Amino acid sequence: MTRVLLTGFEPFGGESVNPSWQAAEAVAVAPPDSLSVTAVQLPCVFGESLTALRAAVAETRPDLVVCLGQAGGRPGVTVERVAINVDDARIPDNAGAQPIDVPVVPGGPAAYFSTLPVKACVAAMRSAGVPAALSNTAGTFTCNHVAYGLGHLLATELPGVRGGFVHVPWSPDQVTDGTAPALPVETVATGIRALLLAASSTTADLRVTEGATH
Repeated sequence: MTRVLLTGFEPFGGESVNPSWQAAEAVAVAPPDSLSVTAVQLPCVFGESLTALRAAVAETRPDLVVCLGQAGGRPGVTVERVAINVDDARIPDNAGAQPIDVPVVPGGPAAYFSTLPVKACVAAMRSAGVPAALSNTAGTFTCNHVAYGLGHLLATELPGVRGGFVHVPWSPDQVTDGTAPALPVETVATGIRALLLAASSTTADLRVTEGATH
């Protein structure tokens, strides 16, 4: 059975919930067949989030790691292709830190590509009826921080483990006036289940167009 570590973040920025954690919990409660899924909540704090991720990886010894984060304003679940080696926070994290132009890993590579079959993951979620797309930017806040830190951990210490980062939209509870896109948490969880099955069974990614023009 494939062991999966699935992480989500605690609420941040004044929110009372974070759909990334809600979706991770939902998937762990009802995982896909053939997968053993452990959900772990990460603090929305630079540095501490990577410490917690490293501890969770050491404890669960996963074959696959998928980290989830909230991307308010995006209309669907987005699989991140790349994470960059910079923290540049528009708002403070939950500990009050607001790094500007600081490397995630001093001396590390400029970027890490996801080792998930990103296009196959997008296709699997769409086949499950969930709006999904490939994304070429994970931002520069704690989501990118964790995405890059995971990439560095896997590349330098656990090359046999695959992993990557996925952004989820706001939930309807967070957009009560209907002015921004939102998806129910269970819809997101359905997409993540499909993504995990694709990631655990696909070695060569799809050769399909998912590029952006801007």
